[in-house]
Amino acid sequence: MFATAFLDLPPLASAGGSVALPGSKSISNRVLLLAALSEGTTEVHELLASDDTRVMLDALRAIGCGVEELPGDQVRITGLGAKAPRSPARLFLGNAGTAMRPLAAALALLGGEFELSGIPRMHERPIGDLVDALRQLGCRIDYLGNEGFPPLRIAHANGLPPLQLDGPIRVRGDVSSQFLTALLMALPLVARERAVTVEVVGELISRPYIHITLELLARFGIGVERGEDWQRFTIPAGSRYRSPGSIHVEADASSASYFIALGALTTPAEGQGPLRILGVGLDSIQGDIRFIEAAQAMGARVQGGPHWLQVERGRWPLQAIDLDCNHIPDAAMTLAVMALYADGPTTLRNIASWRVKETDRIAAMACELRKLGARVEEGPDWLRVWPLPAAADWRAARIHTYDDHRVAMCFSLAAFNPAALPVRIEDPRCVAKTFPDYFEALFSVARARPGRLPVICIDGPTASGKGTVAAAVAQRLGYHYLDSGALYRATALAAVHAGIAIDPREEERLAALARSLLLRFEDGRIWLGAQDVSDAIRTEEVGMAASRVSALPAVRAALLALQHGFRRLPGLVTDGRDMGTVVFPDAQLKVFLTASAAVRAERRHKQLMAKGISTTIADLRAELDARDARDASRSVAPLAPAEDALVLDNSSYTIDEAVDQVVAWWQARQPF
Repeated sequence: MFATAFLDLPPLASAGGSVALPGSKSISNRVLLLAALSEGTTEVHELLASDDTRVMLDALRAIGCGVEELPGDQVRITGLGAKAPRSPARLFLGNAGTAMRPLAAALALLGGEFELSGIPRMHERPIGDLVDALRQLGCRIDYLGNEGFPPLRIAHANGLPPLQLDGPIRVRGDVSSQFLTALLMALPLVARERAVTVEVVGELISRPYIHITLELLARFGIGVERGEDWQRFTIPAGSRYRSPGSIHVEADASSASYFIALGALTTPAEGQGPLRILGVGLDSIQGDIRFIEAAQAMGARVQGGPHWLQVERGRWPLQAIDLDCNHIPDAAMTLAVMALYADGPTTLRNIASWRVKETDRIAAMACELRKLGARVEEGPDWLRVWPLPAAADWRAARIHTYDDHRVAMCFSLAAFNPAALPVRIEDPRCVAKTFPDYFEALFSVARARPGRLPVICIDGPTASGKGTVAAAVAQRLGYHYLDSGALYRATALAAVHAGIAIDPREEERLAALARSLLLRFEDGRIWLGAQDVSDAIRTEEVGMAASRVSALPAVRAALLALQHGFRRLPGLVTDGRDMGTVVFPDAQLKVFLTASAAVRAERRHKQLMAKGISTTIADLRAELDARDARDASRSVAPLAPAEDALVLDNSSYTIDEAVDQVVAWWQARQPF
């Protein structure tokens, strides 16, 4: 997951191959609560790992459920059954509506004292209609802040009060379907002796999410009777939750919408093949799978099976549509960005629920679409978007994400614009709510426009601090990092292990060894095959050997392709001695980082002393002078700044100051 302040998406050109999606948020949190209310133990497979499921699991632990997290996105829940929940308890539920609303209803009907709170945005999301319905039953629930909104206190210190179950419980359906879902999941707890009926007041929005709820209730032994008009639901007498033993969470159909759109917008690069989406298929129980119908109406070609979809671009430009989106409220946001690539204005209707989601999504989408150059109109429950047909119509934009995962994911599709402009996504970590690895998944199937994948090169002499600065710049920008010196050190270490002398007479054998290196960088460690060599390549002996290896032209040529392989989305920061002059001469930013020999000797002395290696500053100064002379005079790639490099003498800089300067230079070259 990208934890940077922003993520710059370079201009993207194509997409193809396969992408596996995480589990559905809607299904995951429903299943967790149903398992918690059941007797026995339930193993949940392919559970979504996200902020929303994390707060639900924490809440279940707090009220006394057994929660055992297993490898491979699995969790084992031991339900409460007939036991009372642990009370009193304070539950923090972040911005998870799928946790706040069903938990509030369930705890109100279980008895006990509870406080339910979340982040400030959660305290702006309405819950009054659900609380009113529960108060009809006789539940005692107090608002701890603004009337009609969390945080809440459930005040059943002396157990569950007498409940009024004679008549139907009425709840509004035109604000959020989560209110009805919460009641349907909680009421089986009190339907032991008599049937309980819920009546929906007004139009029921987001019916597909109610369909998910009913399907899952059936898996846990509750057969709800639904009226034909979706206005009346009856939980039969004698209802009791029973664990199915194990249950699999299908992949998230809402998350699939971004990749369905991706397939509709792009063609695969040579050798990629069509875009395939794994984990969810045409038989999904999720209503958002009907996003496929909207994408097809706009021109996408879609086929699929039980657990897969394949999407290809058909009509181009896309066909503008006028659509009632009540059946796909979350996925419909993706249509708003697809509309930029259409042949006329697209209108999305019946989306009033967007106003009360993680943010006011109608206002948010309108604001950010305008930043890209689009003409947009909005109403209380509709949005109309005009396309940007010509490259000249598009603008580079910083997309504010409002701590809303779907805003961030939707607008990543704008990076495929015909103007080849980058798009900046602010606070990319917000996707953790439902799809923590979204951008990694996108980059696994997308390809940048030729020559537009960003590279920052930081060259410089030994002990100039280039490795430390480059790694920190990469972390700040969310880019990949290549320590080119590690390649030469790994080659030297591999030569020692293979018994090959580091000698010009062995140049061809050393080059063959370099070409066969199985080197990878993972979680801050360096692996050579199955061996962690992070520490082994940092010895003084290997460092001196690496210096001799790097002077051999055949070895340098052998490692060139390996270094080019690290140029991957969203970008690369690399350090070395010839990154900007030889390896990446087309890099967008080249920095030559240097420092006085005295300062470098002092820095090197501190490093070695920290490792317990005894030396003197005078000896180190002499070694550095000798290495500088050798590096500057060698016949292949001598150490020197690239002609277009910016020189940074960091003799008097802290690491943070040097990083700030490099990032500032990079920012100055962006169009935002």
